[in-house]
Amino acid sequence: MADRICVAQIDGPHGIRGEVKVKSFTTDPLAVKDYGPLQSEDGSTSFEIETLRPASAKSHLIARLRGVPDRNAAERLRNVRLFVPRERLPPTQADEFYHADLIGLAAVTPDGSEIGTVIAVHDFGAGGILEIKPRTGRTTVMLPFTEAFVPSIDLVGRRIVVAAAEAIEAAAKRSED
Repeated sequence: MADRICVAQIDGPHGIRGEVKVKSFTTDPLAVKDYGPLQSEDGSTSFEIETLRPASAKSHLIARLRGVPDRNAAERLRNVRLFVPRERLPPTQADEFYHADLIGLAAVTPDGSEIGTVIAVHDFGAGGILEIKPRTGRTTVMLPFTEAFVPSIDLVGRRIVVAAAEAIEAAAKRSED
């Protein structure tokens, strides 16, 4: 289990007064401000949200961060991912998990044969996508993160069952050629 969880990402500056556009990864997007100071991925920088509001486009939030006085400072924060210690987040329910918990899980067929490893979870706006690195081959495979494709997640056993295993195996074979 990850010690820190990514809860947001700074997309870039908003205006000229140091505000930034933030994409929140929390269930309630505005809850990102409730978890205390946020940290950069390497933990070297801490960010405190002074104000937070929805943007008119609703695809992101607008934040004022303490110590970010102008657009130039905000621009330097573009694409910074924001993390909090796991203990500041609410505990997950039995059928819930944080995306960070899926990274590194073995991807297995319904009969238990290992076919790869989850290396990333993406959301490009149309739902979750798992990126799986097959055991063989050079390319990764993107798989819709739906119950039809991933009918079972076993965090304790550190594995997910993939119903479309043949697609992953075929992609791995193609990348070897």
